[in-house]
Order: sequence, then C-alpha cells, then structure tokens
Amino acid sequence: MAGKKALSCTAGAVLSLSLLLSGCMAGSQTDKASGDKSKSNLEEKVVIYSPHGKDILQEFEKKFEEKNPDVDVEWLDIGSQEVLDRVRSEKKNPQADVWWGAPSVMFNQAKGEGLLEPYKPTYAKALNEEFHDKDWAWSGTSQTPEVIMYNSKKLSKDEAPKDWDDLLDPQWKDKIIIRYPLASGTMNTIFSAMIYRDYKDSKDPQKGYEWLQKLDANTKEYSANPEIMYSKVAKGEGAVSVWDMPDVVMLKEEKNYPFDFVIPESGTPVLTEGIALVKNAKHPKAAKAFYEFVNSKEANKILAEKHYRIPTRTDIDNLPKWIEDTKIKPMDIDWKVFESKSNGWMEYWDNNIKSKEKEQKE
Repeated sequence: MAGKKALSCTAGAVLSLSLLLSGCMAGSQTDKASGDKSKSNLEEKVVIYSPHGKDILQEFEKKFEEKNPDVDVEWLDIGSQEVLDRVRSEKKNPQADVWWGAPSVMFNQAKGEGLLEPYKPTYAKALNEEFHDKDWAWSGTSQTPEVIMYNSKKLSKDEAPKDWDDLLDPQWKDKIIIRYPLASGTMNTIFSAMIYRDYKDSKDPQKGYEWLQKLDANTKEYSANPEIMYSKVAKGEGAVSVWDMPDVVMLKEEKNYPFDFVIPESGTPVLTEGIALVKNAKHPKAAKAFYEFVNSKEANKILAEKHYRIPTRTDIDNLPKWIEDTKIKPMDIDWKVFESKSNGWMEYWDNNIKSKEKEQKE
C-alpha cells in the first residue's frame, strides 16, 4: 500500500472529527513498497496514541509488522496530556488500543477515571515495584530524568545554569524557550516539581507560583510543540530550555543539534514513562502483542542504543556507556500529590502567570 499516513485522513467514518483533524496534521509514515500485501486484507490492526515522535513510531511500526504480518499499526503522535484528554473524551467509543508514553502520574489519573485495561505482562518479574501500577493498569518502559538543556555554541558547560534556581537569574531574561507546559507531560512534571519543593512542607503552592512567575519573566517563548522549541534553541533564538535528558542526548548525538545538558545539582524529577491498554479497545489481541513487543529485551536494546531511553527492566545487559555513567540525584516526590494537585497548579499557571504574548502558535 502506498502513501499510508499516521491515522489516515480518509478514515473519517471511523474516527471522530477531532481525531481526523489531528490525523491530517500528523506526519506521513514511510510509504509501503508497491508489492506489499493490501492492508484491507489484514486480519487485525492496532492504533497507538503516543508522544514518542515519528522516528520511534515509524521504526516500531515497521519492526512490529515484520513480526506480525497480519497486523497493521496506525499511530497518532501527540503530547501526552493531549493523549489523556483524547482517551478521556473517547471513553464511550475508544479509538486507540494502546497508549504508549506518558509519566506514571498521567496513567494513574487515567486509571482513576476507568480509562485503562489492566494487563500483567510476561516480563512482570523484571520490573521493580516502582515501575508498575499495583494492579497492572500500566507498566514502565523507561526512566526519564529532567535536565537543563542549553545551546553548546552559545554557552560553555561552566556558563550554563547549574540548578533550577539559576534559571531565575536576570542574565537569562529572554534567553529561555520552553515547550508549552499544558500540552506536555514532561513540562507539566517539571513545573509541578518546582511548586512541590516548598509545597511538601508548607502545603501552600504560593512560593512555587512566585518561582514560576520569575521564570516567566525570563522566558522568551512557550513553544507549541517540541520541534519548534528544538529549532529555536538550536538557532540561538534562545540559549536555554528545560527538557528530558534522553531527548537531549538523542538530538545531540543523532541529529547534531548544538545541545548539551546539566543535571540540576539539587535533584531532579525522574519520570517513569509507561505503556497501557485502553479500556474496551477494539483490537485487544493486537494491543497486547504490541504492549509486549515495546518492552521486550530486543525493543529495550533498540530504545537504549538508538533512542537514548533508560530501561526500567532489570534484566537488560550491556547498556550504552552513557547510561552506565549517568549519575542522577532523584528529587524526593510524592507522586500521589502530583496526581491530585498538578492539574490545578497548571490551570493556575495558565490563567494567572503565563504571559499570553509569549505563547507560540503553530
């Protein structure tokens, strides 16, 4: 089949209008060779919602279909908060089968709303307790430390901010470009962590809000998507951002972006990225097969070596040196507090702190 797109825009009879519109904007997948078997004859398909980007999604589509030739993989590449919102809105008529990629906090929110189908994978014994839901509503696929990212052509390692509070220094005014937090699980977590640092003792978010107000004063732009943020920092329109370490390493090593990172000295949130089955999904058999494949030993090696993901499984050997050498000081976080408070905190930020003129539209 030629010209297949991520969630093809011709599928309007099946997909909701909002999904159709997003599907139209999603990047085209690699065209299939003309000799491929017609997808209309396939026994099964599996629909993936994921923020992992087209590079990973295209690769895993290809590898999974090679092992499962009677299954057609379709995917939609959107931010993790957008996935949660979409799965929530589609609860009565699910369009996705698998949700791959989001902080555990979001999966816990989805579990609480009855959006996920519990599934205990065959590799369960290789996951420590902190890397899966107690009822197996989700399981962890990778660990994601959050870092301060900077343009290495504009700043040396010594000149870059060393810790979160350094970002508030007046020298960084209009030099910080940040991904719009409300659409991003990564940014939602970083901002919530800045509030939580004081909230854990005071039970009052006010000092955290004041911190975010000062950061806003130094922020040049809230980019609508990660690609815009990457491009503008790479071009030197901004010198600093905050993001997740695996993506920064990937962009530096694979795409030659002038990026490097600093692990904040005081500690950083370390997210558990996960995968889950959508409740009442239309293709449960294929969904479980994809779920298993994504966290197989083979897939973990691919994700570690090619896409700079740190595995959650304890039985993955011969990991890249950068993973073995990385020393992280995890921030002490009560993730249940995040689950109950972060949405309200981010709503307050959006309504009362964010400078409206700094929001970048696509």
